[in-house]
Amino acid sequence: MPLQARFRALFTLRGLGGPDAISWISRGFEDSSALLKHELAYCLGQMRDPRAIPVLVSVLQDRNQEPMVRHEAGEALGAIGNPKVLGLLKQYSTDPVVEVAETCQLAVRRLEWLQQHPGEATCAGPYLSVDPAPPAAEGDVGRLRETLLDEAQPLFERYRAMFALRNVGGKEAALALAEGLKCGSALFRHEVGYVLGQLQHEAAVSELAATLARTTESPMVRHECAEALGAIARPACLAALREYITDPERVVRESCEVALDMYEYENGQDFQYADGLERLRPPP
Repeated sequence: MPLQARFRALFTLRGLGGPDAISWISRGFEDSSALLKHELAYCLGQMRDPRAIPVLVSVLQDRNQEPMVRHEAGEALGAIGNPKVLGLLKQYSTDPVVEVAETCQLAVRRLEWLQQHPGEATCAGPYLSVDPAPPAAEGDVGRLRETLLDEAQPLFERYRAMFALRNVGGKEAALALAEGLKCGSALFRHEVGYVLGQLQHEAAVSELAATLARTTESPMVRHECAEALGAIARPACLAALREYITDPERVVRESCEVALDMYEYENGQDFQYADGLERLRPPP
């Protein structure tokens, strides 16, 4: 099946939830596409079902899996929020793969924060995603920008500023976030790309397109920038995505393929992106 159809099926399974959905999603970790496996782990984390913990632990521990897949498994374990994985996440906080280590450090801080703030909503704000860090309480874009770009600050605090900027929204916040595509680790820049895709503000298009075009950039970062361009779905996004649909990096060209499908959805009349059930319906 085309990758974009498999993505829509995956997000439909995420919406359905339950043990059968987790079982089918988990079988996908044997696939050859790092992009697909990354999204499998992301969806399992967003489902917040502890029954997904064993497969996510297995993926995190499997050094034959691509770094971006292991990273997403670690982040998903933090998203589920079960403290029983705290020891494991601390163990992998010193993993030799820096993206995996930083992800597990963030997941540890998130679990500790949840223990210190029991009962607080984990999906507060205008977005329904379970984020790797809670948004900062600060609402001033200038101060949030300073924290975001300050590499002397702990990564967890910079992430908190990142998600607060997303929640504030608007052009000024989008431009502040876009500056983050030029600093920090690959993990940090990749998360900035993801957040800009959620924000869907046209002001970020030029920086996202420039980062996608930078072939020396980490494929993990370029992939998120491609998907963000698909979500923003302006004409300038289309040109950039078409240019890199044949990129030598598989994860980049596959991301452009999926992003073009997202672009069509954002500019079309479909009720929802996760339309797997509708696609299974026989024609009238």
